[in-house]
Amino acid sequence: MKGLLYQSFLKPVFFRMDPEKAHHLVIDGLHQASRVPGMAAMLESLYGVPDQPELRMELFGLDFRHPVGLAAGLDKNAKSVAGFSSIGFGFMEVGTVTPLAQPGNELPRLFRLPSDEALINRMGFNNDGADAMAGRLAALGRRTVPVWVNIGKNKTTPNELAHEDYITCIRKLHEHADLFVVNISSPNTPDLRALQHGDELRTLLAAVTSEIASQASRSGSRPKPVLVKIAPDMTGDQLALTAETIAASGVSGIIATNTTLSRDGLGHASRSEAGGLSGKPLRERSTEVVSELYRMTGGRLPIVGSGGIFTAEDAYAKIKAGASLVEIYTSMIYRGPGIVKDIAAGLGALLRRDGYRSIKEAIGADHQ
Repeated sequence: MKGLLYQSFLKPVFFRMDPEKAHHLVIDGLHQASRVPGMAAMLESLYGVPDQPELRMELFGLDFRHPVGLAAGLDKNAKSVAGFSSIGFGFMEVGTVTPLAQPGNELPRLFRLPSDEALINRMGFNNDGADAMAGRLAALGRRTVPVWVNIGKNKTTPNELAHEDYITCIRKLHEHADLFVVNISSPNTPDLRALQHGDELRTLLAAVTSEIASQASRSGSRPKPVLVKIAPDMTGDQLALTAETIAASGVSGIIATNTTLSRDGLGHASRSEAGGLSGKPLRERSTEVVSELYRMTGGRLPIVGSGGIFTAEDAYAKIKAGASLVEIYTSMIYRGPGIVKDIAAGLGALLRRDGYRSIKEAIGADHQ
């Protein structure tokens, strides 16, 4: 019934609107709804995910009720953490945030490809800045799911100084983040993807891990976990070198993957728009990258699978390929908020079908 409501009524309204205006309407609507007494409980009753012990997991020192989270990019400014936490997500990622506010790229910069169930965006890290996000997260009070903060560099910061931007974000947001994600893989900030390779990646991750250790020492707490988000467009050799560098850096894990520049197999007229492609066409490639990373690291470095997850089977494929957690974004635009509950319920059924008592037993099963 909830899925029918979205497909029959809400989605047609949203899809008649400019994509970015619809995006802001959803974010602002969830923000306002979360401030209405009783609304969070109502959203939880509609979209909350029933507890399934087999889906519970402890990872990165955090507790997850189930492995399905919200990817970065939807709530760029942490405006709707309470709202998204009420519709069933096991965790959520906010950002990408940069030290200083920036407007991002020129409009239009977000495009739907309905026949491909995909999106193309060239947003360019538009956000209100680290101070604004810190204020919003500080005002939240008790949080019901882990909140990850995705950090990036300002467009005007040259790559040789990029580490300073990531350090600044960590300093401003350390108190408020459960985990940090180092975004070096968006295709929409000039030269950002060059940070995925060689000495630039080593320098950046050394600076990040040093700052995390410094903040932990200052606060008398354990170091916050750090993940690195990578692109799906690397060659096999590039991926191997990147994986080796990340594994040696001491960070906690990898998110695979960000959006792709590939346009293979697309049919929609907007396929020629510049930017990163997300959604169903990315599904197979992102799963391949998860599998390759798991093999390259011997399963010792946790992986978060992201890209083209529309069903429980899609999520399960990434888990069996080596992902410990998964993230969605584009599929929620096409299928509505009920997709979180559907995927979680389906994952429980798939585990039982295959005789697994815990989601942990299925991680990397394809490699066994």
